[in-house]
Amino acid sequence: MLEITVSFFILTGVLFMLIASIGIIRLPDFYIRVSVVTKASTIGLGLMMIGVGLFFNTIEAVVKVIVIVIFIILTSPIAAHVIAKAASQIKVAFWDKTDLTDYIKAKDTPDDPKINQSKYGKRRT
Repeated sequence: MLEITVSFFILTGVLFMLIASIGIIRLPDFYIRVSVVTKASTIGLGLMMIGVGLFFNTIEAVVKVIVIVIFIILTSPIAAHVIAKAASQIKVAFWDKTDLTDYIKAKDTPDDPKINQSKYGKRRT
């Protein structure tokens, strides 16, 4: 029964990692890629680490797995946010179909929100 549970967690984690790698290739712009890759890889790595912790079934392994999962859960979204913010500052283009209405309303955008034309692409107002 333990092998089935461990296999389930590891294979589900691998499936999420596969989805993340396909997302890098298939998605249209940088910001959507960063979002999907961050979420899918965090979940995938977390599930695989749970499987590893169950497989070894020792206190040391479980503590290491818990520490690794907490570290990944805390750092991955923050790193993705910083990378996306830096991409926004250097004006990496958005996908043409991206709805930028909330982005335009933000006060700390690199573009002036009053201008209808953006360096990012088409704006929907």
